[in-house]
Amino acid sequence: MTRQPDAMPLAQPLTGQSDNIRGAGIMALSMAAFASNDAGIKFAAETLPLYEAIAIRGVMVSLLLLGFAWLTGGLDLRIPRGDRLRFGVRLLAEVGSSLLFLHALTHMPLGALSAIMQSLPLLVMLAAALVFGERIGWRRLSAVGVGLVGVALIVRPGSDSFNVWSLYGLGAVLLLVAREITTRRLSAGIRSSTVALAAAVGVTLSAFVLPDAAAWRVPRVEEVGALTISACFLSVGYVAAVAAMRVGEVSFVSPFRYTQLLVAMALGFAVFGEVPRLTTWIGAALLVGAGVYSIWREQRLRARGR
Repeated sequence: MTRQPDAMPLAQPLTGQSDNIRGAGIMALSMAAFASNDAGIKFAAETLPLYEAIAIRGVMVSLLLLGFAWLTGGLDLRIPRGDRLRFGVRLLAEVGSSLLFLHALTHMPLGALSAIMQSLPLLVMLAAALVFGERIGWRRLSAVGVGLVGVALIVRPGSDSFNVWSLYGLGAVLLLVAREITTRRLSAGIRSSTVALAAAVGVTLSAFVLPDAAAWRVPRVEEVGALTISACFLSVGYVAAVAAMRVGEVSFVSPFRYTQLLVAMALGFAVFGEVPRLTTWIGAALLVGAGVYSIWREQRLRARGR
């Protein structure tokens, strides 16, 4: 399962300053958990066949999400008839993006791939304008352009560092855009825990079904440990991401999503010895700046009632 939380309808946030600070802290915790999840499975997949690692982690995450659903009122597997096609498309996009992302993760620096993923909010905003007719002015459209320049600096088309794995990362982002757009069309009555569990099970089953070039084997203790840590962090990240958007103002809390990039780069250096190129730093700065500006601009327009 990918690290991005579901865009399901949430309760209205509170607006007190203490709530804003608490929401920002929970969001930062969520993003740190997602980045730690990525580092955990990347570490395990260095020696363990990728699909075996996905299957083991997927079983763990599915069990953890089942437990979370039970603690929060049970699991409702009923999908309204009108939502079934959209739910299926969303699930396929989730599985596809997860597999592309994880393949890229095993061949790309953690920080660089995480930076590419930060283009998601900007591309979702652009896709919403194209699909739903949502209005975005020239300022936010310019922010999307700046973000795309940032992506180009990170992947560096035409350079030696640009390869098929860079395309896998870009493909994962595009499928996540499709996932988010489809999620917006789902009924509010579908629980987030149901959507998350379906995604976890779908990704897990794909690892068992798709052919793997490497032969599966009994995992070593350190590999199981890394996958267990990864599964726990992924579950914590999902729950915290949902909680963060229910506390504080969206305009205050949302920019803290970008703390994931800092944690990813720090883990990439500490665990894998990865040192980002200067172009990666510049591209990441452009992406974060464009993303924060678009959030600020959207909230300002909403305050004006436009």
